[in-house]
Amino acid sequence: MASHSPSRRRVTALNETDSVVVVGLGRFGRSLAIELAGAGVEVLGIDTDEEIVQDLNGRLTRVVRADATREEVLRQLGVPDFSHAVVAIGSSVEASILSSSWLLRFEVPNVWAKAITEPHGQILTQLGVPHVVYPEADMGRRVAHLLRGAIADYQDIGGGFAIVTAKAPPSMVGRPLDKVGFRKRYNLNVVAVRQPDGSWGHATGETVLSWDDTVVVMGPSAVAERFIDMA
Repeated sequence: MASHSPSRRRVTALNETDSVVVVGLGRFGRSLAIELAGAGVEVLGIDTDEEIVQDLNGRLTRVVRADATREEVLRQLGVPDFSHAVVAIGSSVEASILSSSWLLRFEVPNVWAKAITEPHGQILTQLGVPHVVYPEADMGRRVAHLLRGAIADYQDIGGGFAIVTAKAPPSMVGRPLDKVGFRKRYNLNVVAVRQPDGSWGHATGETVLSWDDTVVVMGPSAVAERFIDMA
């Protein structure tokens, strides 16, 4: 068994020896757990709904019906020994907070938690959850950008930054990027370019874009969102 001392090695990415406990197997938690299990990751799923547990039996390494807000239950399931944990509870803010709190007390190295609302997310952050996600809000924002038509993809990467993939706007075509002054004018970085033949390349100050090129741009979310008006 792994040590639970504060000096325990901090794991930041999954490898073959890591394991994940997913608390809450609604749409988000279920999808996440199945995806991880399909990739060969050891996954323990926990939910209070017997029907959900039965449905996922055999699809995850282990799935149990249990109350993840109780310390003794989590200890019996060996949760303190997991390297990664995801609290995906969407039906109860209180249960989400309690489960997250126990995971932090157990010093699980990597804890992710789904936030239902902004206040919920603020509480999780104040508790010390290192990774708070807003799946519904993030997906809604992404789809809204895609529906507007000019952007091929939009990804909020957290920390107030986003990555946008779109056709090169007219203002960027025909001159070296250094001459366009895109970074200086808009505080956005062009990080990659895809040509019409499908080949990708790094963007430099000397890169000259053509009308049919696709660019990957990264920068502050508020600015990146306006990229659609340039494209």
